[in-house]
Amino acid sequence: MLLSAGQIAELVGGDLEGDPQTRVTGVSGIREAQPGDITFLANPRYAVHLSTTQAAAVIVSRNVRSSDKTIIRTDDPYVAFVKVMKLLNGDDAPANAGIHPSAVVGEGVTLGKGAYVGPCCVVEDFAAIGDGTQLVAQVYIGRKTVLGNDCLIYPNVTIREKIRIGSRVIIHSGTVVGGDGFGFAPVKGVHHKVPQIGKVVVQDDVEIGSNVTIDRATIGETVIGKGTKIDNLVQIAHNVVIGENSIVVAQCGISGSARIGNNVTLAGQSGVVGHVTVGDNTVVAARGGVISDVDAGSVVSGFPAKPHMEEKRILACLTRLPKLFQRVLRLEKALEDLTKG
Repeated sequence: MLLSAGQIAELVGGDLEGDPQTRVTGVSGIREAQPGDITFLANPRYAVHLSTTQAAAVIVSRNVRSSDKTIIRTDDPYVAFVKVMKLLNGDDAPANAGIHPSAVVGEGVTLGKGAYVGPCCVVEDFAAIGDGTQLVAQVYIGRKTVLGNDCLIYPNVTIREKIRIGSRVIIHSGTVVGGDGFGFAPVKGVHHKVPQIGKVVVQDDVEIGSNVTIDRATIGETVIGKGTKIDNLVQIAHNVVIGENSIVVAQCGISGSARIGNNVTLAGQSGVVGHVTVGDNTVVAARGGVISDVDAGSVVSGFPAKPHMEEKRILACLTRLPKLFQRVLRLEKALEDLTKG
């Protein structure tokens, strides 16, 4: 697709500096861009590449200095660039409809308008697939599970029985939604399995990465709130409730019955123990370990998680321990010499 810089500026609501007829045919990063590409500058660390990039045009923030390049000034360069990416690259999602001959579809299955059940998929009895939803290939949908409209389920995803998935949900390969929660009752040293008869509810506009596991509730529901985004390799245990528009980054683990608020960020490899509450608008830094309730609006880090500035002071002290240790040895030696004298 061919666009001019002027057309793109109008699309993203930006202010153009340079030739409005500049031809744009593709998108790329600022370092890798070739003639004809449009790129963006959002992180100041990459400002040094503005003068050397080969891109035909660059989307920048309002306060970036002028350049001999064609630039488009916007309030949020990254968001503007995403709009351009979608327009130039189109939608790479499959646009098939119907049931592939190799798919296995049970009795009483409801298939919405424009929905697709791809090669080697299995859809069990009385499941419902919404309008426009795409099961790309080798997807398993359990009995009485319901998927909303315009979902995209990539290959090798398993969605177990009686699960509810909202509309416009994207689930990437290898993910399992609705596996049994990890529930066992120890009796005289033997672990007896507790039946996991609850459900999982994934609300609208959620995206779930690859190899994520979201366990069904023991009873009741495990809930992923509207607009929440989950990275790869995340474990969400039974009866967890995650609020709306939260971010759960790779290798996080959330233990059973924890409650995560709205607009929470759990950074990479952070963990939350069971039966605690993380308040709205909280940030748990990478590798943070939450073992008690966290108030709304907090920024915490470390293990156990504590206010981030406190954790930074502790870490600063720890880096001084070797010198402190040597100082203590010298003082002990001096005290010993004084005692002997």
